[in-house]
Amino acid sequence: MSDQQRPMGKPTLAPPAGPRTATRGQRWALFLGCGIALLFSLWLFQGILTPFVLAATIAYFLDPLATRLARLGLPRGIAAFLLVTLLAAMTLMALLLLYPLIVAQLGVLVLRLPAYIAGVGQALRDLLTALEETLGPEMIDQRLRELAISQVGSMLSWLGGATTRLIGGGFALFSVFTFVVVTPVVAFYLLRDWPDMLTRIESWLPRRSANVIRQIARDTDRVLSAWLRGQLLCCLGLGIFYAFALHFAGLELGITIGIMSGFLTFIPYVGSLTGFATAVLLAIGQFGSWEEVLVIVAIFVIGQGIEGYIIYPYLLGNRVELHAVWVIFALFAGGVAFGFLGVLLAVPMAAAIGVVARYWLRRYLESPLYLDPPRTGQ
Repeated sequence: MSDQQRPMGKPTLAPPAGPRTATRGQRWALFLGCGIALLFSLWLFQGILTPFVLAATIAYFLDPLATRLARLGLPRGIAAFLLVTLLAAMTLMALLLLYPLIVAQLGVLVLRLPAYIAGVGQALRDLLTALEETLGPEMIDQRLRELAISQVGSMLSWLGGATTRLIGGGFALFSVFTFVVVTPVVAFYLLRDWPDMLTRIESWLPRRSANVIRQIARDTDRVLSAWLRGQLLCCLGLGIFYAFALHFAGLELGITIGIMSGFLTFIPYVGSLTGFATAVLLAIGQFGSWEEVLVIVAIFVIGQGIEGYIIYPYLLGNRVELHAVWVIFALFAGGVAFGFLGVLLAVPMAAAIGVVARYWLRRYLESPLYLDPPRTGQ
């Protein structure tokens, strides 16, 4: 079409320019925008996200098994269905077996709590009397002794009530509908489509930083999967060991305390110390003899030896790169910020932040900011 034949009033479009390059400000805006949108979404939908986060955790944990079954020739959908069904059946069976037992032991706790308090008070009274005879009445008098005994009784009453509410509320934390329907169904679809979702997300990565993001994601997956395997082995192994050992040691609430101690092991040191203190106090209140109490102490010492010298060194090696203090901080910070949802998300976010921090530290140690020689005096 010639210039004379071109319609008047319509401006001609300039030919497309060459490839554009994103500025540093645009990259930072994309990064910060995604981060703010993620945090805002967590805050806005935290009341309904818990079953979906649980489902994603299940899918992440079962993905290696589903991938292995798919490589053996089983369709991915069938493998996902079998794995999720098997896990749901095992969980339901464990609840049906443990729930009546734990409820019965909670009843024993409620009935025996005054006797436990009296036993601990008597043991403390005997200990303070022995200290008074050793150190003299000017160091420990009658009023101090009675004050200490009353405070210990108050603490045990609060601990017993809090334990009852915690365990009872833990079973009622999610509705039956959430456990039986939503989480398994979502976990099945996530597990079935896991490779496709990862491929789609990878296709959305900015091409300039795709290799770096892939490497960070691989490192995060390695750290997180090692931590999850380690904590699962610790929680399962120590829970079974403590439950049987405390039960055969004669502790009336041994099974409940053992399960609680094993479950709380996912909080480094805090969980084991909580179970240890609870078991020792109950043993003092029940037995009133230091020989039986020392048996309870020995059980927890052996449990910590199993964790520190067998599970981690021989089953995991040095693959767990999350420091205990960092995990504790992440769990408490996540719980304060988003409740139970924050606890679920705390360790994955801690693993990702740790990997990114190590990446930037390597970049810094290779940069002129670190390598520039010191200034010489003039």
